[in-house]
Amino acid sequence: MSEAIGPFTISFAQSDIDDLHDRLGRTRWPEPATVEDWSQGMPLPYLQELCRYWREDYDWAARQARLNSFPQYRGEIDGLGIHFIHVPSPHPGALPLVLTHGWPGSVVEFLEVIPQLADPTIDGGDPADAFHVVVPSLPGYAFSDKPAAPGWGVDRTARAWAELMARLGYSRYGAQGGDWGSMVTTSIGQQDVDHVVGIHLNMVIGFPGPDDGEMTEAEQAAMAAVQEYNEWDSGYMKQQGTRPQTLGYSLVDSPAGQCAWIVEKFWSWSDTGGDPVGALGADRILDNVMLYWLTASGASSARMYWESIRHPPLGPVSVPMGASVFPKEIFRCSRRWAEHQYQDIRYWGEPEVGGHFAAFEQPDIFVEEVRRAFRPVR
Repeated sequence: MSEAIGPFTISFAQSDIDDLHDRLGRTRWPEPATVEDWSQGMPLPYLQELCRYWREDYDWAARQARLNSFPQYRGEIDGLGIHFIHVPSPHPGALPLVLTHGWPGSVVEFLEVIPQLADPTIDGGDPADAFHVVVPSLPGYAFSDKPAAPGWGVDRTARAWAELMARLGYSRYGAQGGDWGSMVTTSIGQQDVDHVVGIHLNMVIGFPGPDDGEMTEAEQAAMAAVQEYNEWDSGYMKQQGTRPQTLGYSLVDSPAGQCAWIVEKFWSWSDTGGDPVGALGADRILDNVMLYWLTASGASSARMYWESIRHPPLGPVSVPMGASVFPKEIFRCSRRWAEHQYQDIRYWGEPEVGGHFAAFEQPDIFVEEVRRAFRPVR
């Protein structure tokens, strides 16, 4: 491993936790919405109960210890400190794999799947499906540095990930991602063709071409979902893509505000029956929120939208590609739409359950999808 990369341990002072508890206890709550559902945002009783649990029952010391059970590192790449988890496989011939999260996620999304990906035998799998797993935190997220100047968008992040894999000694590797991770992974597939053997996406962006003819029933439903998203669910994107700094003052100052900003999207985008906390567990949800709160990443994480939302990696991708389109994904691209950009699709999966946070929601299905996607390119 390069001398520029060293071990990293998550550690926060008790004063940081005391401050969190104090702020939660002094939250200035708004009145309830004028509706009882989520159509105006996260309902007041739902957030109040989650914040009560956060203040009174959530055990950060135990959760921090769990996070630290995964080997973590930091290194400077292109002038920025990058944090990542690195779990080499015990199996010879394992394929290196870099997994990239998005917003409002973090490396926490992948904690359930890392052991299975690294060692398939723990769930009765085939050692031939093993991966050396690398999970970085995006620039401005969690324990990666916050960029002090503009320029850290999707393409530069992809170049940094390619450099990271090279420094780890991986001259041949795969890449996987969803949300911003999908964009970064796509850019890796465009930029590092000499080293990346294939990519897998669990969020594919693609739309009809001029010669596609009539849309199928599924495609019509997908376009209707896009229209619904644009009308009712995209306010966060417009704010973060235009004025992330203004938003950041509230997110970095109010733990209840940061929590609501994140958990609303777990409600909207996950396949959890309208109750993300009940389905995924308060501890797991709050682990993710804590990586934003403790590192004061509300503004810096939002800046990825300002940097990249107008410059997606839409050029052709020639490396082998696999995709898994989960039923509650925001954008449910069809294979023929994806073929307009991805020129060598080797695997196309459509699981029956799961949403935007696939690894977090359905770890076993996610692992199997990733294994299937990379079998043709090992």
